[in-house]
Amino acid sequence: MIDYSPLLRQLRGTQLERWADLLPDQLEQAFRQRLHGDFPRWMECVRQLPLIPADQIDLNSGTVAVRSNQPPNAQIQRQTEDLLRQLHPWRKGPYDIHGIRIDTEWRSDWKWDRLAPHIAPLEGRRVLDVGCGNGYHCWRMAGAGAGLVIGIDPTQLFLAQFLALRWFLGDEWPVHLLPLGVEAVPENLEGFDTVFSMGVLYHRRSPLDHLFELKGCLRAGGELVLETLVVDGEEDRVLVPKGRYAKMRNVWFIPSPATLAQWLQRCGFHHIRIVDVTTTRIDEQRSTDWMRFESLPDYLDSDDRSRTVEGYPAPRRAILIANAPGTEHQPIAGD
Repeated sequence: MIDYSPLLRQLRGTQLERWADLLPDQLEQAFRQRLHGDFPRWMECVRQLPLIPADQIDLNSGTVAVRSNQPPNAQIQRQTEDLLRQLHPWRKGPYDIHGIRIDTEWRSDWKWDRLAPHIAPLEGRRVLDVGCGNGYHCWRMAGAGAGLVIGIDPTQLFLAQFLALRWFLGDEWPVHLLPLGVEAVPENLEGFDTVFSMGVLYHRRSPLDHLFELKGCLRAGGELVLETLVVDGEEDRVLVPKGRYAKMRNVWFIPSPATLAQWLQRCGFHHIRIVDVTTTRIDEQRSTDWMRFESLPDYLDSDDRSRTVEGYPAPRRAILIANAPGTEHQPIAGD
């Protein structure tokens, strides 16, 4: 259905080869046993996208953008926008595709701006983005010079959105999205220089197991970039919602930043630092014409924006960076 042979070739002869041996079966199972009923329709939208030259590509500004020296006419632009809108809802971005502004639910560029000054340079590194959505941050990682970026997210709509974006941005970039969860990564693969897990930990019933999974993906000394919901408080403060949190069913544990750092230490990470704690603003996550469902303003108490509709503290997110045990270095992908 989708040609992943370029990725498999790129993995051969590297520390990721063990995963390459498993990927064909994992992908076949994902599409055969867990195929979303709308996936064929989404893929038909991707196939109908017009071919427009990509003469100007910008992966290093807030909006991931592609332009042509010969802009499409109004009819082609309308056709393109209609096809992209059929992949609604668009959650991570923003994008500008030949003048079509995809105003996504999240201003994902704001998160990137908060973390980018603190991470190790991505030049030449093998990067894994866990829970990557449609791959917005994967493109930013490629723009920062990563030698290989693999995003994983089991939501097949996000895969279709990624393939639509890649159609316009071009397939020469070392960026791939797999419709898989982190459990598909072989245990103790230890093959990535940098691993991102953003907006995932609070959805895990066992957060420590997730941290161990992430550590197993990293080579010795590799860097973890962890972003998740937190609450104010000292060590050992953890919020366990009784039911929903901000209307989300699957939120299990929301620790304080100090508790999260303690968890990372307990799991064997070194050089742990809290680099950012920010309350999510209603202009960072909101409904748009490209994401017409409820969003953050609907999740907050209308009389007290500092509380969720359930009465919990409003969403606050922290970014922590830590290293797997070992000596940090910055290899070129494929070494």
